[in-house]
Amino acid sequence: MESDSIFYRFCLYSLMINRLAAPKIIQLASHFKSVAVTGPRQSGKTTLVRDLFPGKTYLSLENPDTRRFALEDPRGFLGKYEQGAIFDEVQRAPELFSFLQEMLDESPKTGRFILTGSNNFLLQQNISQTLAGRVATLNLLPFSTEDLFGSQREAPDENELIVKGLYPPIYDPGIPPQDWFPNYLRTYIDRDVRQIKNITDLIVFERFMRLLAGRTGQELNLTSLAVDTGVDTKTVQSWIGILESSFIIHLLRPHFKNFNKTLIKRPKIYFYDTGLVCSLLGINTAEQLSLHPLRGNLFECLVVTELLKKRTNAGKQVNLYYWRDRTGNEVDIVIDNGLSLVPLEIKAGKTVNSQFFKSLSYWNKLSGAQKGYIVYAGSQEEDRSSGISVINWFEMVKRDI
Repeated sequence: MESDSIFYRFCLYSLMINRLAAPKIIQLASHFKSVAVTGPRQSGKTTLVRDLFPGKTYLSLENPDTRRFALEDPRGFLGKYEQGAIFDEVQRAPELFSFLQEMLDESPKTGRFILTGSNNFLLQQNISQTLAGRVATLNLLPFSTEDLFGSQREAPDENELIVKGLYPPIYDPGIPPQDWFPNYLRTYIDRDVRQIKNITDLIVFERFMRLLAGRTGQELNLTSLAVDTGVDTKTVQSWIGILESSFIIHLLRPHFKNFNKTLIKRPKIYFYDTGLVCSLLGINTAEQLSLHPLRGNLFECLVVTELLKKRTNAGKQVNLYYWRDRTGNEVDIVIDNGLSLVPLEIKAGKTVNSQFFKSLSYWNKLSGAQKGYIVYAGSQEEDRSSGISVINWFEMVKRDI
């Protein structure tokens, strides 16, 4: 009967908001004693879990009174919720985890506690130390284009989408991006950054973020960033770790197979949301973006993050890499499926050009791969005899590649 209840909850939820991560969270809750939903601040974690588990008491550890109770008397606090609860921003009360372990071990019941957090490092640190094997984790990023536009056939305008971004508050209640992102950035720096590391000069940290935004889609060069920011490389490395653990940036690692080539070993930088990048760069309209020198990088960022969301929403490991050798040959994305490698080349143009195929043809010959994809902003689709397919970016994110 539990399976009937799970199916009912999913059907009810799907009528309200179509988040593709919903069925995976429900599935995990039916197998594990607890589920942790992590992701950036304002990605919709609280709304999602409260809608999926309406029968559970909700408590936010951001609330000073609730947090004080949890920290001063964790056993008494948890004793009030023996039937289970939703603990939001649970990393704010790390003392709870040891007592949670004891409570979870006392009962075989699944889906008892739902935990959320916007700091992956602190949450995972506590889970690995005390709740390993008892908690399943899913990363919930901002809306995917499938969440918002999956029912329509035509791709949304990529320029408008890049500037607007995909954070939920921009769509409901509909706060204008130029108003929402500066306030989001201020809240993130004042609260999340201070929680992870006591940075004394937050103005310098914000300048660092703006410099990093200008390097979206490029290799991470710690020395260059340190010089431009005016701090040492160890500080830059620490700040990169903060942004990565709080789901602001993703570091795309180079693929490890070298095919007898000397490879670039530095990761590439991508922000999880293009709207935040545009705000940091002062790009406020689609017209400004269309003329901006970083438009190609931002389009690439959009596609990469959509591929990331495809995997995180399904609870899968991220198997995305890039490949570049010392002579400049590069493939934007290599999908490592274990027994096969699938290369993707991302192009912001709307017209298919013979130069689009150069990198993929070289890499396929080198690696022995049988297929590949040109992912671009145009609508024309075709399959070449070489095994390379040309596909629109929005159509690509709907497929399982």
